[in-house]
Amino acid sequence: MADPKLDSTIPPGLHLISAFLSMEPTETLLSLSRECGGGLVTEGVQRFIWEHCISNEAGEKGFGPYLKNFLKKLISEVESRNGTVLDELYEQCGYYMSSLKDNALVKGSARVCKCISFLFPDACELPSCPKSSNLVVPLHCSLNMLEGDTGCSVWPSSLFLSEFVLSFPDIFSNKSCFEVGSGVGLVGICLSHVKASQVILSDGDLSALSNMKINLELNQLSAETDVLKRFGEDPNTQVKADMDNKSSVKCFHLPWESATESELQEHLPDIILGADIIYDPSCLPHLVRVLAILLKQKKASSQTREESCKGQFQEAKHIVVNGASEGKSFLARDLHGSECVTIQNGNGNGNGTDPRRVVELNGGSSVARLKKHPVAYIASVIRNIDTFNCFLKLAEAANLVITDITEALVPLNLLPYMQSYNRSSLRLFTVKCK
Repeated sequence: MADPKLDSTIPPGLHLISAFLSMEPTETLLSLSRECGGGLVTEGVQRFIWEHCISNEAGEKGFGPYLKNFLKKLISEVESRNGTVLDELYEQCGYYMSSLKDNALVKGSARVCKCISFLFPDACELPSCPKSSNLVVPLHCSLNMLEGDTGCSVWPSSLFLSEFVLSFPDIFSNKSCFEVGSGVGLVGICLSHVKASQVILSDGDLSALSNMKINLELNQLSAETDVLKRFGEDPNTQVKADMDNKSSVKCFHLPWESATESELQEHLPDIILGADIIYDPSCLPHLVRVLAILLKQKKASSQTREESCKGQFQEAKHIVVNGASEGKSFLARDLHGSECVTIQNGNGNGNGTDPRRVVELNGGSSVARLKKHPVAYIASVIRNIDTFNCFLKLAEAANLVITDITEALVPLNLLPYMQSYNRSSLRLFTVKCK
């Protein structure tokens, strides 16, 4: 029987299962297995691994060479300490040994389904935190991170940016978000989870784009046109109601070098995102040009939107400002969905709409956000300082301001079981127009 204190819903059992589902390196699994057994991989821990990782649906769908390697090292770990190995583990390992080739693990075309589990802390009150405190994102991805499949792999920067989105959902909620170089689509799936008003995913690689669409489907998301077609016949179904609570998701092919200004200006994102996109010096001029177009395009429309706020409200929500008796504020949306605030005095006469005015509510939150130009959030590992300095120079020439906010906005550690994930090497930057 499993150890009485070993529970699949709480650490360390939860961490072991999460690491297995995300295909963490075998050494991580062994380390977590020892933690589950108080320093040893006991028979109870082995039973737990068999029941929750190997013999169930996760094991059946698992990548054979990965399971084979894990079982070989697990058995060696137990035997080296004169422990008893479960017969089931011996038999399963024997099956893999006889049926799988040793070189299967290094095949460049190997595609697997990893499940990334974001584990929220106890008593977390963030709107992004599900009732179970465990958000599981299945991803169809490549095991080969270097030989042509970079857009189909899960990179540290996309993990970090996803943690950032889930830790600060208010930044992205009800915003139009555009990701440049979306890869497997993990960040976009997290944006949908925090209810961004629109999620636009792009990538310059067609294989990455095709893989991204698979991942959207795995997470019950699809392109906006597919959603409308699927539920057009029965608008009263519960599934339709569930989809109404999700962001609309669009994904399209966008090679930076051939992207046109008119093509990019079809979108008016509030927020641009990018994970590990500062890597190739030859691509940087094209990347900076794309960022500049996306970040500057709202200047031309800001005046129109300010005018639309004057008297064209669709809905209004009454808010008392800090309990002050002399004034109240009304949060409203114009016909374009932008937020405006109008302040009324005690006799009910409005003093006009000022989209740039910030009203502080109880708790210090602010409401007026209309007069804000787009901002980009870029997560990156700085592997080559010369490449990064090249990016800074190109950005300055394009009148863009880069700010390091890594220490200012620290996301929650939602991946505590990922020992291979080195958060200290990651930086988070904002990019804005001057």
